Amino acid sequence: MIFKKYAIALLVTCAFTIPHLSAQATFKAMSYNLLNFPSQDIPTNRIQYLQITLTDYQPDLFMVCELNNEAAGVSILDMMQQNINPNYAMANFVENSSDDGIGNQNDLQNLLFYDSTKFTLVSQDEISTVYRDINHYKLKVNTVNQATNPIYLDAFVAHLKASSGTDNEASRLQMITDLETYLQTLPADSHVIFGGDFNFYTSSESGFVELTDTSNYITFVDPANQVGSWHNNINYIDVFSQATRTQTGMGGATGGFDDRFDFILTSENMLTNTDLFYVDNSYQVYGNNGNSNCFNQEINSSDCSGSKFSSTIRGALYNFSDHLPVTLQLQTNESLSITDLALAKVFEITGSNLVDAVLSLKISPELSAHHQLAIYDSLGKLIKTINLHNSVYLKEDVSMLANGLYYIVLQNANTQPLKFIVNH
Repeated sequence: MIFKKYAIALLVTCAFTIPHLSAQATFKAMSYNLLNFPSQDIPTNRIQYLQITLTDYQPDLFMVCELNNEAAGVSILDMMQQNINPNYAMANFVENSSDDGIGNQNDLQNLLFYDSTKFTLVSQDEISTVYRDINHYKLKVNTVNQATNPIYLDAFVAHLKASSGTDNEASRLQMITDLETYLQTLPADSHVIFGGDFNFYTSSESGFVELTDTSNYITFVDPANQVGSWHNNINYIDVFSQATRTQTGMGGATGGFDDRFDFILTSENMLTNTDLFYVDNSYQVYGNNGNSNCFNQEINSSDCSGSKFSSTIRGALYNFSDHLPVTLQLQTNESLSITDLALAKVFEITGSNLVDAVLSLKISPELSAHHQLAIYDSLGKLIKTINLHNSVYLKEDVSMLANGLYYIVLQNANTQPLKFIVNH
């Protein structure tokens, strides 16, 4: 009883004396080869499998290649807006022109989708190469201080020439050389990510060597820190992204899980700067459990099981593409200015603020699809994060927390934290 009286007094006092906690904003990026979407029509209605993947990961930036046309992009955008987050937007679709002189095969396109509450698309451009355009999207982070301290992200998406052999390697190198020439038009301290299907068999290939040359105007690094001879090498199974299948008749490659073709690279400065940076250990090939038994197998098989990705997720990935998506997280220390949520009752404690074992919460439906909750102790230390997964009513077990005062923060939103006291 004495603790309860003290707790109530502390809660009231802290409501006036504890400053607003400002959580770091984290962004999730995904790069995915869509396998000739939607012209590859086996299995039918493939977009249903993409919806499973995107609903689970909910990327803030979604970079794609092998998109057939603008209508296909619109169908993906509609699916994302209606089922995941109404704030998704799509960059302008621009048809590839690089190969007009060698056959004009314009059915494999690149595109970017993004959460418009977190990013503003400032501009976009296309880099003409010997084979396919490399697309450049310049985004501004929607921070509170964007007028005085704007933070920009330059996202590049590419689908480099496929297949082994000297000529194909030379084409990949030339495409990278064209990119490096273009990069010299940007500020040297630009925050850059580069995603796509690069078709590199090894880090010693000339195109990858050029990308990571430390003498470049802007140098790229592999955030996964898995540089080596990837092809058919089980030591790199954690970063394998292709092929998800051995079965024929579904389009794409059928060699089983043995290659690292898909990447998201970052500019070197994003490992060290504080405005916008790569989150350590966040690089993940989505659907890859790192199971050595998966080598040369189908991603939906029991040989590829593990704790990270369920059979449902791996089944959706298997049915949609012969590639797996690559993901990573970026972070800024700036607060986001998503909407003026400070005055809105967007999330609340539905039971008592004095909690024994279960904390009961209600979250507005428009926010539950694309936010996380974070619990901090009275010293501002992050204790745990809570993925909402479209939940409106939430009961969170806090029985493991010690007695004391805690704060709940709706991440990536300009809202006041909620306060509760654990009293076992």
